[in-house]
Amino acid sequence: MGKPEGKTITRKKRVRVSPVMYKVYPTSTSDVCPDESCCLVCLGNNSCQTVLSRTKLMTKLIKKGKPQEVFNVFNGLKEEGHQPTLITYTTLLAALTLQKQLKAIPSLISMVEENGMKPDSIFFNAAINAYAEAGRVEEAMKIFHKMKESGCKPTTSTFNTLIKCYGIVGKPEESLKLLELMTEEENVKPNDMTYNILVRAWCNKSISEAWNIVYRMVASGLQPDVVTYNTLARAYAQSGETSKAEAIICEMQKNKIEPNERTCGIIVNGYCSEGNTEDALRFVYHMKDLGVRPNLVVFNSLIKGFLDITDTEGVDEALTLMEEFGVKPDVITFSTIMNAWSSAGLMQKCQEMFNDMVKSGIEPDIHAFSILAKGYIRAGEPEKAESLLMSMAKAGVPPNVVICTTLISGWCSAGKMEYAMRIYDNMCEMAISPNLKTFETLIWGFGEAKQPWQAEELLQIMEDKGVLADQSTILLVADAWRSIGLFDEAKRVMNMVTEDRSLVENAKKDDKPTENLKWICQGENLSEYSKGFQISHLAVKDHNGSTTANIRSQTVQRQYRISPRCFWVATNPISFTHRCWFGVKSSVFYHQQFQARVEICGQLVHSRRWVV
Repeated sequence: MGKPEGKTITRKKRVRVSPVMYKVYPTSTSDVCPDESCCLVCLGNNSCQTVLSRTKLMTKLIKKGKPQEVFNVFNGLKEEGHQPTLITYTTLLAALTLQKQLKAIPSLISMVEENGMKPDSIFFNAAINAYAEAGRVEEAMKIFHKMKESGCKPTTSTFNTLIKCYGIVGKPEESLKLLELMTEEENVKPNDMTYNILVRAWCNKSISEAWNIVYRMVASGLQPDVVTYNTLARAYAQSGETSKAEAIICEMQKNKIEPNERTCGIIVNGYCSEGNTEDALRFVYHMKDLGVRPNLVVFNSLIKGFLDITDTEGVDEALTLMEEFGVKPDVITFSTIMNAWSSAGLMQKCQEMFNDMVKSGIEPDIHAFSILAKGYIRAGEPEKAESLLMSMAKAGVPPNVVICTTLISGWCSAGKMEYAMRIYDNMCEMAISPNLKTFETLIWGFGEAKQPWQAEELLQIMEDKGVLADQSTILLVADAWRSIGLFDEAKRVMNMVTEDRSLVENAKKDDKPTENLKWICQGENLSEYSKGFQISHLAVKDHNGSTTANIRSQTVQRQYRISPRCFWVATNPISFTHRCWFGVKSSVFYHQQFQARVEICGQLVHSRRWVV
């Protein structure tokens, strides 16, 4: 009797879930049947249609940019007792790459092997590419060596990916070594993509060396293509030598290679970046002779170039050319012009451009709304900026943290902190996570409103939201207290973050206690200091061994998480007797002769308006 597809049998082994993958997939051969049941078709090593269809679904989700849903589909397969195929695992690897879950890759490889499958070149190449995209050369090379040790022969694609990796980290010399290594492998030869990757790698360091790669490419019997020349043209344009980029077209035509829209876009954008709109416009007219039709990217670059030098006549000419070529403007076209009007303070024209965009049937995006909001904030009209939230809701465009923070800055500048906090509360209700800029804007606002206690309370809210305070954050809170003349309170705030530098320096050298210093680390090793920490109470002992815990100038009275970037050195007009270096996690420091002093010399922060 045949085995009906989807039918399962009971198994005794239970599932264990890898903590690295946040419970995304099981981790060993004992995890084959999570619900104590397995698909009979999968056990028979036959093609299970359920696995095939789910794997195709995972691929579609990756193309749609939804890697998290890929994990859900994979989990569903395991829970139903199905055994994923190597293609399924390769697809899962692609999802890990998109989510930058690189730490999970070794576990995934081990699981594939434990489940009796041998990774193929496609799987190993996907793993190498994951590390290559992140510029992690050592890990990529480890996978490469593992690939060879497993008996799986590297392919041209393998070497191309590794060469790309060295290019990303700025080591094209190492890329050349890999090119030599390719010649030692059987049935592996560099192709046009290999040389194009090498050209790109060298363009970031030396254009002359990039040309040498082109000559080497020709010597190998391969001809440079349009991608090769576009890479060289982009390098010239980015280095401010767009005229040389244009000259490459002659070289292309000599080799019977026609420039394409990308070639022309690089040249137009290059001239515009140099402020040379005259040559940019000339080249747009010249594109007709080249047989290339100017596209939207070309015109958007040209319009931005004219706007950057405030040439309104040039903008009109570019728009006229667009009509002649039948190229319709898009949201980027309108947003570029809107941004120019907004920056010039001409909000009526900016709003008119926005209205024209909507009338033409182009749906505004979050960037277009942000330009309007920022413009109204600059113009001192926060109420108009906030009214955009209603327009966004009608257009189906959800607000993000940037536009919400912009609105908050507007109300802070107007001195209406209750309105600013209302925007903040709305953010939280809409599940929009505030960031450091959001909190620093509110803290600055409360400082301007002479409400430093409110500013300091935000430090605890930041802690609750998991946002680390930076050095600028603490300076803002201290300045808020200083603005109403309470300098002792400002010093108290500064003492939260002005630990004696020698404490940490000694800890870095040696974890052992010294004559004048004792480290008592609770729960974490000092080697973890670089990960950021939660400040605990600083206890100061007198010569009799008693502890004074409530002296405001010598203790940290509240606990706030501080960014590890927060390392201050004494600078004018601020002089710190003790410098701060944040990094030790959950540690209490006992110093027998410690005195915290903060010497404030002059005004720290001048009052100013914030527009983010």
